[in-house]
Amino acid sequence: MFHSALKTLTIPMAVALATMSLSGQALAEYPERNITGTIQWGAGGATDNVARSLTPHVEEALDTSVILTNRPGGTGVIGMNYVMTQRPDGYNLLYGAENPQLYRLMGLADFGYDDMHTINIIGQGLVVIAAPADSPFDNLAELLEYAHQNPGELRMGGTGAGGLPSTVHAMINAVDELDVRTVTFGGDGPGMTAMLGDHIDFMPLSLAAVGEQIRSGKMKGLAVLTTEEIDALPGVPPITEALPDIDTFLPWGPFWGVFVREETPDDIKQRLEDAYETAVDSEQFQQFLANFGAEPLNLNGEDAQQYLDNWQSVTGWSMFEAGSVKVSPEELGIPRPGAAAE
Repeated sequence: MFHSALKTLTIPMAVALATMSLSGQALAEYPERNITGTIQWGAGGATDNVARSLTPHVEEALDTSVILTNRPGGTGVIGMNYVMTQRPDGYNLLYGAENPQLYRLMGLADFGYDDMHTINIIGQGLVVIAAPADSPFDNLAELLEYAHQNPGELRMGGTGAGGLPSTVHAMINAVDELDVRTVTFGGDGPGMTAMLGDHIDFMPLSLAAVGEQIRSGKMKGLAVLTTEEIDALPGVPPITEALPDIDTFLPWGPFWGVFVREETPDDIKQRLEDAYETAVDSEQFQQFLANFGAEPLNLNGEDAQQYLDNWQSVTGWSMFEAGSVKVSPEELGIPRPGAAAE
């Protein structure tokens, strides 16, 4: 009877059954080998630190190794482009920061996170405007006063168009004028090294990257991108003390996430989402984020997309209103943030 039933099995039915079998097999076997995690920024920066601290917990959840590789350059474009050209099989992940949300607006690339699948938005950092320990400026108000009197003289560390420093610079220029020279580095790490050597005068950085340097006295905090002083950096004034009008753009900060090619099979996406959600929620990593001066988010699915859209809206419009970009976000389908529309 079984042999007879096989004879009556149509080709479409056989294909469907084979596909179901392979899908189930893929879910059961993934991951069969090591996974590659590409970090779009250089070693020593915030994205690198977050990725390397989180990954051991992911490896435990997936029962495999995740081999991390830094591919910095082009405001993260090089690393993201690499992952987008690899096979969509779940074995090439991108550890990225906020920058791809601005690629189209800045004319850096014709792709962004909308072209990938978000596995997890890990957390969000606070921003500090830092200076060398021997800086003559004790706060941002003093630096701004000097810059007004000596335009184009001060050297600001940057990470390229659309990077965190350039975005903060745009926000400041939306409410004031900060005319400085920008010295570009491949990430937070090289920028901090240059600042320790007094090769630049200041640099907007994530608290995650520079907090320990400030607390140890190796650098000086001029302002935190908040409306109130924070416990992690006592004595460092909120940016609104020097620039009250900048509160329109706050709260704001960089974020870190993990992404995979959109074409990756759904069962593998789900496996990765579950693993990263578990890893981010681990007590040890939560403690790491707290010590790092970062806020845990642990978002996936619709929540992650909502967060990405809102960040893009606030940042894109602040840069446009500051004159940092010529293309209106509206032309790219980026709506004004609710506060700006009122």
